[in-house]
Amino acid sequence: MTNEDLATLDGVGPAMTSKLRSAGLTTVEAIAVTPPREIAKKTGIGFNTVLNIVAAARKSACVDFITAEELWKKRQNMLKCSMGSKNLDELLGGGIETQAMTEFIGEYGVGKTQICLMLCVMAQLPLEKGGLNGNVVYIDTEGTFMPERIFEIANALGVDPHKTLENIFLARAYNSSHQCLLTDHLFKFCPENDIKLVIVDSMIGHFRGEYIGRENLSERQQTLNSQLHKLLRLTEAFNLPVIVTNQVLANPAQFFGDPNKPAGGHVMAHACTHRVYLRRGRKGTRLAKVIDSPYLPENSTRFKITEKGIEDVQE
Repeated sequence: MTNEDLATLDGVGPAMTSKLRSAGLTTVEAIAVTPPREIAKKTGIGFNTVLNIVAAARKSACVDFITAEELWKKRQNMLKCSMGSKNLDELLGGGIETQAMTEFIGEYGVGKTQICLMLCVMAQLPLEKGGLNGNVVYIDTEGTFMPERIFEIANALGVDPHKTLENIFLARAYNSSHQCLLTDHLFKFCPENDIKLVIVDSMIGHFRGEYIGRENLSERQQTLNSQLHKLLRLTEAFNLPVIVTNQVLANPAQFFGDPNKPAGGHVMAHACTHRVYLRRGRKGTRLAKVIDSPYLPENSTRFKITEKGIEDVQE
């Protein structure tokens, strides 16, 4: 929505509109889904005034009880982005969906970043080719984003690699505080730059490295939880998908089965809409398995990483 749209809310004049926009709250939907205390803290507007603004925004955005039938109709307009692999698309019910956060979990070298780079290119394709017809935000916390790889994948798909690179907005997060700041900025940045996909690779890295020891676990989980829910609100406010990658923890005391489990505990598990676990397969392939989803079955499939990006494995 535009600046005038915000100004039409009850109690929101030009000065208050400026404060809201400066805080990254550029649409009525963004205000409607953001906690009032967070808005008051970011803008300096009095809490009681913020409550009135949020109430007006929620009324304008129709954030109220709806029937399940209305929700079903709304989800018919949900978009899905192909991953470039028929097997992976089928595993995820047609691809990466908007209004949802999808998490890819796995140890190093299983293809988490490669999937993210592939999606950077796929999301820019037209809707009829399985894309989202928009730009991409990539928050890189580990320094693994490689433009040369984007160039290679774009060439393989027959699209202009330079144009593809121009449409990817990259931010290198150097610590957890910087990562949180970048997340906050997305509510303003996404609508202004036609962003259709947000990627955070990886979500948990800085938090694991900075909040060390059991005495800091509670603070870490609270901060992580806050960031994850902001990303969830982003998916709903702007009808886009968010992709996060996650690391694993190894249990050396486990002698049977996979000793690895996702990092982040229950906070990550509850926040993410769909969780996909990746591991190495035979003959250089990778195995992807849905381990949690509101409606996707716990199926698995194989794929491979090539110079073209992500490809199917011929059984």
